Amino acid sequence: MKLRLTVSFQTDQGERFFGEGPYRLLMGVEELHSLRASAQSMGMAYTKAFRMIKNAEAGLGFPLLERSVGGKGGGGSTLTARGKELLRRYGAYRISLDHMVEQLYQECFSGFLPAASSDYRGKEPGENHSH
Repeated sequence: MKLRLTVSFQTDQGERFFGEGPYRLLMGVEELHSLRASAQSMGMAYTKAFRMIKNAEAGLGFPLLERSVGGKGGGGSTLTARGKELLRRYGAYRISLDHMVEQLYQECFSGFLPAASSDYRGKEPGENHSH
């Protein structure tokens, strides 16, 4: 059994504008130098990826990508300096949070929840269904 928390940035009205999806999308841009290629690698339509980035940029108040229009070498995208810094900090925050979540999970649930390999099949503890 595993507990997983997700991290997202939201507006004051509760609208999410940055989280795991945009993070992964931008990590792909960093590797592939293309928003389109990053979206394709995630099985996502380019138009959706473009909207996600625009929404994130609006929520954050700064550009995440520098785009170059196609030409001889084709177009592409690279992360801005602030975009790279956001990915670095978000990644570090997620790692720290994962460690804290694991520690708290152990403190709160150790010995209470059965191990993932337990043989529970709808029986209450001590209940015997074989007659």
